[in-house]
Amino acid sequence: MSKLANDTRVFKINPTIDVQNVRFNNRYGFTLAGHLYLPYNFDDKQAYQAIVISGPFGAVKEQSSGLYAQTLAERGFVALAFDQSTTGESSGKVRNVASPDLFVEDFSAAVDFIGIQSFVDRDKIGAIGICGLGSHVLTAASIDKRIKAVATSVMYDMSDSMWKGVGNTKTAEQRDLERDYLANQRWQDAENGTTGYGPHELMFDESNQPMLFPSILPDQLPEQADPVTTAFYKYYKQRAFHPRSINSTSSWTATTPWSYYNFHLQAHIDEISPRPVLIVTGENAHSRYMAEESYNRLKDHKELVIVPDADHVDLYDQMDKIPFDKFTSFFKENL
Repeated sequence: MSKLANDTRVFKINPTIDVQNVRFNNRYGFTLAGHLYLPYNFDDKQAYQAIVISGPFGAVKEQSSGLYAQTLAERGFVALAFDQSTTGESSGKVRNVASPDLFVEDFSAAVDFIGIQSFVDRDKIGAIGICGLGSHVLTAASIDKRIKAVATSVMYDMSDSMWKGVGNTKTAEQRDLERDYLANQRWQDAENGTTGYGPHELMFDESNQPMLFPSILPDQLPEQADPVTTAFYKYYKQRAFHPRSINSTSSWTATTPWSYYNFHLQAHIDEISPRPVLIVTGENAHSRYMAEESYNRLKDHKELVIVPDADHVDLYDQMDKIPFDKFTSFFKENL
């Protein structure tokens, strides 16, 4: 562990919370980069409750997950915010490769790391997934019983969003066209010996042609941009811009949907029971239906919290809307 140097976190930093730069490996040999937040009046002789946190999909630990970790450390937890494999400061020869199996494994690797710290009670470890990592953390908890309580914030099902489209709008014909697009992309990558980058959620124009963009978000917000794009733009391109964030600067590998087509996240999340699950989403979040679908798949013990007058991105960093009191009481009571 080492102190943070050249601090590039994009939220309001609490200087009284000690943060350590950490590295740990997953079982595939990737090295994950994390920030370990220690609570007020930290005593290394104690055994603390701990929480591992990642997300949103395409973000880095200097953004929303770090804010969540810092706030929970203020409330007495040891908290670990980490970059997924191939993203941020984590390793991976090919950058920005999203893989459901790999990202699910990363949560368990974070549990490995935090659970062997002498100041953590390994029987009191929880996990939070934000946005697209919410679907991954539920999948991780379905197999990893060391995660004693799990929560999501504005959960976004990446398998469903790629396969069905946001709002379940993708047609069978479009899915078939997407498979053609992915096959052609693989030929290009193989022939050129390079990796192509492009949209991870393929959209189609009025002629049913794939719409290709060099980055997830435009450099300039179009005048007629829809509210969802506008909210993402204002977060990733303005108030929380970070050069290592995929959503701020670039895109995923173009073949990213390939593995999400073959790996349906959340297929066994009912197996989390009887361990408790907290599902938090926004009243106006475009992803709300995904959170509600996940909640309906779960058995007891589960709780759904819908934050009034909050959209999806509000729960990334709006301190007056993120229900930290609820997260705190949920983990205090269930770890």
